[in-house]
This record gives sequence, C-alpha cells and structure tokens, in this order.
Amino acid sequence: MTLRHFLIFVLICVVWGFSNVLSKIVIDHWSIPPLFFAALRFSLVALVTLPWLLPMPRPYVRVATIGLLLGAGNFALLFMGLQSASPSSVAIVIQIGVPFTTLLSILILGERIRWRRALGIVLTLLGVLIVLWSPQGLELSAGLWFVVGAALSGSLGAVLMKQTENVAPLRFQAWVGLVSFLPLAGASILFEHEQWALAADAGWRFAAALLFSAIVVSVVAHSAYFWMIGHYEANLVAPLTLLTPLSTIGFGVLITGDHIDIRMVAGALLAFIGVLIVALRTKKPEPIP
Repeated sequence: MTLRHFLIFVLICVVWGFSNVLSKIVIDHWSIPPLFFAALRFSLVALVTLPWLLPMPRPYVRVATIGLLLGAGNFALLFMGLQSASPSSVAIVIQIGVPFTTLLSILILGERIRWRRALGIVLTLLGVLIVLWSPQGLELSAGLWFVVGAALSGSLGAVLMKQTENVAPLRFQAWVGLVSFLPLAGASILFEHEQWALAADAGWRFAAALLFSAIVVSVVAHSAYFWMIGHYEANLVAPLTLLTPLSTIGFGVLITGDHIDIRMVAGALLAFIGVLIVALRTKKPEPIP
C-alpha cells in the first residue's frame, strides 16, 4: 500500500471513530431518538446517491435484504445501544462481529476454518467477556445487547454480500439508503415521540452532525473504503480497520469522558489480537466439497 493510500485509510478509520462518539452525543447528550436519527441519516444518503440508484443490482431480494441488514438493522441497533453504553465499550463489544462473520460464513457459504482462525474467534470472545465481566459476574447491559444485535446484523449482511458481485459502491449505498429509510421512518413514527421538537432544540449542532454522519461518513468514507477493498488484498486492509475501535476509544476518553480501566484494556487487547488472527487468514478459504 502506498503511503498516500495508507494515510487515507487512517483518515477513514479516524472519521469512523469520531462518528461513533458523535453519535453518542447526538443520541444521549442531545436526546435525539435513535430511530429518528438513523432514518434522517439514510434519507440523506439516499438523496445524495440518487443518480446511482438505477438500475437496481440483482438479485433484487438479496440486495434489499443486505441493505436492511447493513443499514437499518445495524445502525438502528447500534444507535439504540449508544443511548446507555459508552463509545469505548461499544467499540470493543462490536468486535464480536468478526467471529460472527466467520461462523456465518461456515453455515451459509460452506467455508472451512483451521485451528488459527478458531483460536482467533476464541480470543475475540474471551476479550469481549473480560470487558463485560465484573466481581458480581457477567454484566451485559441493555445497551450492549443492542450492540451485539448490531454486530450480528452487520455480519449477516456482510456474508450475504459475498454472494453479490459487481455492484458499484455508490449504487449499493443508494439502495442501502433507500431500503433503510422507509422502515426506520415508520418505526420512529410508531415508537418515538417529539422527534422534531428535540431536533429543533439541538439546532444547528444536530444539522451539522447529521450532515457529517450522512455525507462524510456514509458516502465519502464508506465509498473510499470500498475502493480500497477493490484495490488491495483483504489480508492487508482488514487488520488496518482495527484503527477504528482504537480511535473510538481515544475520542471517547477525550470527548465523552469514557472510563478505561485495566480490565477494559486487557479485554480490548485480547479481542484485537483475536480479530487480527481471524483477519490474517489465507486468501482463499477451502470450500466444503
């Protein structure tokens, strides 16, 4: 990877990490309902990427399902988790998505894993459990349960996406935005209250955060990431994505005052080592004959 592309990738991960902390501020500190925030975010994504909407990629049902899983399901649950969980704990627990993706690849795609990837899965799970453990036992708050659900939704969407080829990043983003906005808007209307009044109270700060989340994070950063995936091997790109949880933790400590103790550091280190082992797998997994 060239130095220029490496620096761009670092910037992408920093943007994602800052976005996680910004979402915490929007949802928790400014009391913006999470489904409402997610619906507005994807409405802007759909609007900006509208010129790339047609023709719809095939197969239609699979593309719509992937869009719902990676968009509405993933972000709605993540935002709901951020209502009560700190960005730092979310950044660590969301790493459980890596073993989820591997296990779902085995079940759905028929991939096989060797002992090294199995070890990586075990280490990642142990790291997450250490973060959740306390002298009173295992403590998985409601917020972190939502994060686990977000990880599962994103992992299932990623596995199904492996079966979909030749979809341009901006066209895919357009359909993620469209199929995610409609159910999120409906759910917000049904289950949330005073959305517009709370948004008005937050004022220009919320408008700026919304534009940053939709345009800079979803459209620009994600499209740049998809470009990187297309130009470099996954074995090179995947480990670098660990910069995202690290930057999330850093911004969480600096901006939202997240508490970090030895237990969280040890759990995060173990989880990140596990993720690295899984990510540095052989390029071509062995299919089941």
